Amino acid sequence: MLKLEARPQPSKLWSFGSPLLALLITVLIGVVLFMALGKDPVRGLQIFFWEPIKSPYALGELMVKATPLLIIALGLAVCFRSNVWNIGAEGQFVIGAVAAGGVALLADKTTGPWIVPAIIVAGVLGGMVWAGITALLRDRFNANEILVSLMLVYVADMVLSYLVFGPWKDPQGYNFPQTKTFEAVTQIPRLMDGSRVSIGLLIALAGAAALWIFLFRTYAGFAQQVGGLAPSAARYAGFSSRKALWVALLSSGGAAGLAGALEVAGPIGQLTPYVPAGYGFAAIIVAFVGRLHPAGMVFSAILMSMFYIGGELAQSRLGLPKSLTGVFQGLLLFSLLACDTLIAYRITLRKGAR
Repeated sequence: MLKLEARPQPSKLWSFGSPLLALLITVLIGVVLFMALGKDPVRGLQIFFWEPIKSPYALGELMVKATPLLIIALGLAVCFRSNVWNIGAEGQFVIGAVAAGGVALLADKTTGPWIVPAIIVAGVLGGMVWAGITALLRDRFNANEILVSLMLVYVADMVLSYLVFGPWKDPQGYNFPQTKTFEAVTQIPRLMDGSRVSIGLLIALAGAAALWIFLFRTYAGFAQQVGGLAPSAARYAGFSSRKALWVALLSSGGAAGLAGALEVAGPIGQLTPYVPAGYGFAAIIVAFVGRLHPAGMVFSAILMSMFYIGGELAQSRLGLPKSLTGVFQGLLLFSLLACDTLIAYRITLRKGAR
């Protein structure tokens, strides 16, 4: 019989091998899923793992999807390493988009390029304010940050809906619930002609480098992580748990708001009810598949964006529902949780009596 036996110490090998095994399991379950739906599994896997990288244009679209996922995941990594469970990055993303959109709507034909930094700052501040509500309730009333941040997602969606159905609705938009298209001057600068990849990609990569320095090369980053791993030791060392809470949530909210600003002033170009794309929830998976490490999250963001693009292509080319994207994301997360058991336990063969 097989049994789980506790390891003397966590396995470093399986710390890196677990995400790879989880991806393999996800692929195998995906093959079974395609066969059950009556589709060619080889064609299905090709759409998810080859189509998004087969051409320079496809790679550009992959980077467009990966940019917000990586930015949000970097902020969430600070929270999770601090043992602060921010599940509401989607709401912070939406409010950041709303704040950035509000600034973009102020632009006209005479507005100068200064509007772009203002849009980005507005998005960051919007996300920080929304995350600050969770921090305040947790700090002053010991409210559960998981529930508060999650419930605020639905409030953020209602705020967006109120604005695009009401005061910000485009009067020339044929009664569609959307704002007017932002002026060209508000567009986030793109890296190259013929591609939708913007400077947001460079911001995301710079953020990954900055997070690595903060977490592993600064005293403040060390204090932040100690507070999450060993609260008693942090208090003994004189580290402030309140400060760690506010730093974690404000940095996470600011990152999500930044992603929202880059999205509405970049690929979308206006506010619509479809701004919430699930990036805030998918970034949770990105953070954990990447082991809360900046380098790992770069690769996991690319993988998750492949699922997004693959789901869209499967809908148009195979006639499958777009919800298949969420299915693959969920499979990857649950497979990772299962495979992580191998970090602390080993599977052994137990000989039973005859």
